[in-house]
Amino acid sequence: MRSLDDIREEYEFLEGDERYRLLIELGRELDDMPDALKTDATKVRGCSASVWVYPTQTGAGQLHFLADSNAAITKGIVALVLSAVQDRPAVEVAETDIAARLEPFDLRNQLSSNRTQGVPNMIALIRETAARFAAQ
Repeated sequence: MRSLDDIREEYEFLEGDERYRLLIELGRELDDMPDALKTDATKVRGCSASVWVYPTQTGAGQLHFLADSNAAITKGIVALVLSAVQDRPAVEVAETDIAARLEPFDLRNQLSSNRTQGVPNMIALIRETAARFAAQ
């Protein structure tokens, strides 16, 4: 997965539809999420599209999230959110202000409100999950 800084650098040079294409491309780069993990327990509430996020922990104590969506743009947004925290220690993920890291992308003004309404819920789920792992 690309770093958030690398994505932002590319994003800043793009406009309109090119930014949509970049988000779709990011979504395609996510690790495949097995259908068996797409359950009510892994579903993100409040999204206009179906979104699932499933945490795994590596032997080194880093969190790696699997995610998917039934909408290409939304899947790209999930990938963008995850790029801020993917493969980082649980404590660091729990403490990361993901929303602040995403501010340079100005998603609220770039995308429709339907596309961005679930982003705070994605962020909350990721941070809460990380806090649980960190407490173990």
